[in-house]
Amino acid sequence: MKFAHMADCHIGGWRDEKLNKLSIEVFRRAANKCIEEHIAFILISGDLFDTALPNIDLIKDVAKILDKVRDHNIEIYVIPGSHDFSPSGKTMLDVLENAGLIINVNKMDENGNLKIFEDKTGVKITGLLGRRGGLEKEDYSKLNRENLENLNGFKIFMFHTALEEFKPKELEKVEAQSYMSLPKNFNYYAGGHVHYIFDTVKEGYGKIVFPGPLFPNNFKELEELKNGGFYIVNESLELRYVPIQLKEVLSLRIEGKSSNEINDKIRNEIENKDFNDKIVLLRVRGELEQGKVSEVKLKEFIRKLNEKNAYIVLKNTEKLRVKELGEIEIEGNVEDVEKEIIRKSLGRVKIEFDEEKIVNELIDVFNKSKEEGERNADFEERIWKDFKKVIKLDN
Repeated sequence: MKFAHMADCHIGGWRDEKLNKLSIEVFRRAANKCIEEHIAFILISGDLFDTALPNIDLIKDVAKILDKVRDHNIEIYVIPGSHDFSPSGKTMLDVLENAGLIINVNKMDENGNLKIFEDKTGVKITGLLGRRGGLEKEDYSKLNRENLENLNGFKIFMFHTALEEFKPKELEKVEAQSYMSLPKNFNYYAGGHVHYIFDTVKEGYGKIVFPGPLFPNNFKELEELKNGGFYIVNESLELRYVPIQLKEVLSLRIEGKSSNEINDKIRNEIENKDFNDKIVLLRVRGELEQGKVSEVKLKEFIRKLNEKNAYIVLKNTEKLRVKELGEIEIEGNVEDVEKEIIRKSLGRVKIEFDEEKIVNELIDVFNKSKEEGERNADFEERIWKDFKKVIKLDN
């Protein structure tokens, strides 16, 4: 007996249509692999979709894949995740379940009793949904653990929540709960929600497993993971990770202290490399001491990468900024201080005119006061006229 454990497919989670299509194709490949491997059943531990009400075309594609799996007598057990669960109760998982394509095992009555589903293999499966912000803690507090823990046989508990004891450093701010909130005495705990690959065994708790995302869901995940995948698990609880990579991911990390330096580095990086049919990640960072962020020619470089037939180009400039001005200690009157700050600071920015003269003149304009008896409209018009004269727009 073998089963598959997937999580965090997030179908429909990308803004770019190419990547959404790729995520569906990855799901199709994973399903086909399960058929080839004669998997008994599939577990999807939350976030099959990225939203409770996905685009109708995405639903059709996913339904076709699920239908093919069911045609091979493979049951698909799911729980809602923090993305495809809706507080209103309206979720596309219900539609898929009513169509007989999946089984949602998240069924708890008012007394905290979870329904147990027994697969044709004799394996007993149940689980709890995930909610946004870790609000599923309330569901765990209501859980009748005794009935679950005393249940005999091979048991699987599905969950969609971060576990405090096993969080990596980069997820330290993510809401989580202790693994001890899970009911004891299950053989396998099929986790989801945190997008990293992890497994452990704790006394009284069997094997606790996170398979990571089936397909990376953002720039950082593509950069670090390159691809997603899922686990195939046998009856001895031996794990075999199955990676699925349809496109090669190529990361370009550029850092510099001026816009010219960054432009030169990007130009050199893309000059002689093969980008054909690759996902290209362009991460640009640095504190610019010379030039402006707008002078980094990202549009031009993205166009060149597209001309080299890249599958898609994604950019990240989150940590690209102009260096903040440090403190300048100057003695003297206000006018002298203003002029000295201008002299020391404007050298960091490339401007095509006499910047110091212009800025000094602009300060003079904006320091003007409204004259006695002058109407607001006339005062504004006078300032506007003087401003245009300084920047040569009066002609």
